[in-house]
Amino acid sequence: MTIANINDFGMDGANVKWWLGNARLTDLSGRLLGAHVAHAGLIMFWAGATTISEVTRFVPSTPMYEQNLSLLPHLATLGWGVGVGGVVTDTYAYFAIGILHLVASAVLGAGGLYHVFSGPEILHTGGGIVAKFHYEWNDAKKLGSILGSHLIILGLGAFLLVIKAMNFGGIYDSAIGDVRLIVTPNLNPATIFGYLFGFANGGWTILGMASVNNLEDVIGGHIWIGAMLISGGVWHILIEPFPWAKRLLIIEADAILSYSLAGLAFMAFLSCVFVGYNTTVYPTQFYGSDRLGLANAQFLLGILALAGHIWHASRARLNRI
Repeated sequence: MTIANINDFGMDGANVKWWLGNARLTDLSGRLLGAHVAHAGLIMFWAGATTISEVTRFVPSTPMYEQNLSLLPHLATLGWGVGVGGVVTDTYAYFAIGILHLVASAVLGAGGLYHVFSGPEILHTGGGIVAKFHYEWNDAKKLGSILGSHLIILGLGAFLLVIKAMNFGGIYDSAIGDVRLIVTPNLNPATIFGYLFGFANGGWTILGMASVNNLEDVIGGHIWIGAMLISGGVWHILIEPFPWAKRLLIIEADAILSYSLAGLAFMAFLSCVFVGYNTTVYPTQFYGSDRLGLANAQFLLGILALAGHIWHASRARLNRI
């Protein structure tokens, strides 16, 4: 009797199971694009539907953290619909944001369905501008360009928070119990990058970045992050990976996914520390003093992403042999 290696599933196309998901589309750039766009639509739909659901059952006289809310606390932290003491003064902003996400999910869903059912299976067969978006998993330059585009989008996302905090209503400051504009973000590199190594407020702490205790540093950090992401994105679009990078990194489908999952796991574990200990980014007015459940959820998601990283990294190493 032959015992199958778990890493062999999906390698030859003959034993692909439904649970392999997008592995079936590895070499179909058009179909894989459709799956990713549709996935983004599902995320948008969840965010919109959950926000609307939470608005309909929200009780203004009861603290948010006692109502099992997932998204309204985040929106309140961003300064939407709240006033002095973190009291919700207007839920219309939450409703509008939920509707915008639902509309976006419909657009993304339509795009995903188009690429899955009507668009070319492989983008280079579509001709014209469509062909320019085709990629091969061993084409380091093209994959670098894709990475660069994603980094630029992430950088723009960081700057959206900066713009909201500095120019459009401000964000909630738990230190004063009110929403305020962050007019003078801290851009001192010694302070901002000191958090990476645990140096903050004149000493060292194991909490690292999660020890930040003022919004000036938070927004200043996002300015640095946004600038670095956009600069890195432009670099990867224009510059092909150096030979030493090609030798060091495995460049193929499972490897690329494993790198992404490793980053996702790292962010999930980092968020556990923020949720558990930081009341500047997660104000007690919206999240309470006991955030164990939320921290545990982040930790479990991090474990899941880390397991996915190990799985796909092992497959990538087997492909390289």
